Amino acid sequence: MAPWFGIHFPLYSFPDLPRERLFDRIVELAVAAEVAGFSLATVMDHFYQIRGVGSETEPMLEAYATLAALSQRTSSIRLAALVTGVTYRNPALLAKTVTTLDVLSGGRAMLGLGAAWNDVEHEGYGFEFPPIRERMDRLDEALAICRAMFTEERPSFEGRYYRIREALNIPRPTQAGGPRIMVGGGGEQRTLKIAAKHADMTHWFPLGLETLAHKTEVLTRHCETIGRDPATIERTMATPVLLATDKAASDRLLARLPPERRASVATTAEQAAEALRPYIDAGFTGFTFNNPILSNPDVIGLAGETLRLIS
Repeated sequence: MAPWFGIHFPLYSFPDLPRERLFDRIVELAVAAEVAGFSLATVMDHFYQIRGVGSETEPMLEAYATLAALSQRTSSIRLAALVTGVTYRNPALLAKTVTTLDVLSGGRAMLGLGAAWNDVEHEGYGFEFPPIRERMDRLDEALAICRAMFTEERPSFEGRYYRIREALNIPRPTQAGGPRIMVGGGGEQRTLKIAAKHADMTHWFPLGLETLAHKTEVLTRHCETIGRDPATIERTMATPVLLATDKAASDRLLARLPPERRASVATTAEQAAEALRPYIDAGFTGFTFNNPILSNPDVIGLAGETLRLIS
């Protein structure tokens, strides 16, 4: 499988724009990514801005309303939340929502799902925030329900936390077999076990080749336990290389990074391609860049040049 790039939107703070034009900037960047050859545009599923990205009072758009709007302003790029929090929505409603996005977009929706983690917004919005073991159990059940509603006419499911009874999902997804399912996270005891059972793809952080190789081995073992070919699960990750159009932009970017990331900025497509090659050789096919890095069409164009070099 040829490598592909995704643009991820964790940030909606644009000091140079009035808030009523916020979505216009998202469209501008998503369309530029589409023109550059990107395959995926993703948004966060949060209600507050998260720590590590910005202040919780910064703007945050609801994920699926944003994706639905993007579906009408783009034409080829796939659309997903990276990733949906399992605690925020009834899974049957989530399956219906993602199916609707698939219909609206002409078959470009994906379902990204994870166990959720941000206790602050759970408390603020009144969502239950159960212990991680229960959240993982809920993730397992929710994925089973979503897959069933994508692929079966009148599915039923009875779990500990969720249930459906001869559930209708009409219109059916546009994509044959329904939207692909991405499981976010690399937890070795539960998350990767759940991914082995349900996922079409996984998405991990750039933890270094040695750690990622270990997680690949763990995923493979979980697949072998249930008799699944691990090659049927695509492995994707947040980009291990950051991009800047020139040295001044690189210096600004480096100033924002922790020391362990400071060797990972490229200012040419050739440098970026060289940095990505070991990960491609290790079997990773998808790399997501976030919009604080791809902050304008010029740097998106640089990413597009990189994509052409590695394809």
